[in-house]
Amino acid sequence: MLIPVILSGGSGSRLWPESRAQYPKQFLPLTGNESMIQNTVGRLAGISDCSALMVICNEDHRFIVAEQLRAAGQDYSSIILEPCARNTAPALAIAALRALSNHSDEDPLLLVLAADHDIRDVEAFQQAVSQAIPAANDGQLVTFGIVPTKPETGYGYIKAVQDRDIHGGCIYSVEAFVEKPDEATAVEYIDSGAYYWNSGMFLLKASRYLEELETFRPDILSSCRQAMSDATIDLDFVRPEKTAFESCPSDSIDYAVMENTADAVVIPLDAGWSDVGSWSSLWEITEKDGQGNVVNGDVMLEDCHNNYIRSSRKLIAAVGVDDLVMVDTDDAVLVARKDRSQDVKRIVERLLQSQRSEACAHRKVYRPWGHYDGIDAGDRFQVKRITVKPGATLSLQKHHHRAEHWIVVRGTALVTNGEQEILLTENQSTYIPIGTIHRLENPGKVDLELIEVQSGAYLGEDDIVRLEDNYGRTR
Repeated sequence: MLIPVILSGGSGSRLWPESRAQYPKQFLPLTGNESMIQNTVGRLAGISDCSALMVICNEDHRFIVAEQLRAAGQDYSSIILEPCARNTAPALAIAALRALSNHSDEDPLLLVLAADHDIRDVEAFQQAVSQAIPAANDGQLVTFGIVPTKPETGYGYIKAVQDRDIHGGCIYSVEAFVEKPDEATAVEYIDSGAYYWNSGMFLLKASRYLEELETFRPDILSSCRQAMSDATIDLDFVRPEKTAFESCPSDSIDYAVMENTADAVVIPLDAGWSDVGSWSSLWEITEKDGQGNVVNGDVMLEDCHNNYIRSSRKLIAAVGVDDLVMVDTDDAVLVARKDRSQDVKRIVERLLQSQRSEACAHRKVYRPWGHYDGIDAGDRFQVKRITVKPGATLSLQKHHHRAEHWIVVRGTALVTNGEQEILLTENQSTYIPIGTIHRLENPGKVDLELIEVQSGAYLGEDDIVRLEDNYGRTR
């Protein structure tokens, strides 16, 4: 049995303003019509003995993950919610413990993948996984080393022992994991032919990973065992116990296990891989026009070359510019030199320091029942456009500091307003005073769209007292 484990904990800050903490790059359609996580699970089709996958993500992303997997028609056995970020070694530990708990009569292989990587040659990827299975079944801890195409300074490297084949194929012992090099060192690595980019993808037995973690980082394993022994199940979600997991040290799989074990092996992977870590790397892997430009959305160019330009709504017009990144969203515009796109994260850091909402959230915010779009805001008021999926229901709730006006634009709304239950159709409205218990439901077959006008002394999202909720939310 082979269980894919998708690690979906990144924030993708270098791809701001599209990627933000509440809706990061793995949920965005950056390289095609599907999101990065949907592409990741899609390339699993064709791998033999592939079981229902597991996803490790944080609390805020749980409904986004579930919805995107559902939209992709992908079965999953568990969505495990990390109470806090503790890097990849604890994440894989709780996945391994969950896998062994679910399959007590087997010792499944875990195929560990990041949710936000791009792989162009899916067949080559699948062949590499198949080639790695015998070594993993024999207790080796397999990592996939990317055949380098240039002296890249943004990746870590794996040095392989090229004179020892395992299982008669191109699977080599790992001599060392090395940090991101400077330019001269990267050139030496490429010239030697002994180094591969570190992809962060693995294939290993659940029990072998836990055995090596017990040897080299028993403190991590102990915390994870406690967190999973006291875990709770909530709808489709597994929640490790918070206090135990928060006590777990933060470390990566590489540092905690792979750099220490004697059983690390690497299989070369030449499959058009990219971690899509910046706008410049996205430009590199995307089809370009005759002038080397990558354009998405409403864009008009005159005498421009080698740019990445992406518009979500407004027209972007550019004249005589080269080697730039220009990205427009509903509430922000980024302009950067393409060779400085790695530094976009510095803007995010400054936004966080200034406590600006653009650092973490988009104007459009997704919820399990649909989404809302913040249209306007001012002193003591804000306006939202709310979309509720057919059959979906918001929580039964009240607010201490705000009143709300609802005007139906499209569809039908079933509204609980105090003691009343009313049915509203297009152009009809209702008023909900401060402190009144209320609920919104879409009983129809099409999306319900309405305009919500909030007024009051405090309009924060935390002014919600949930009395009942179909999605298990308390906040």
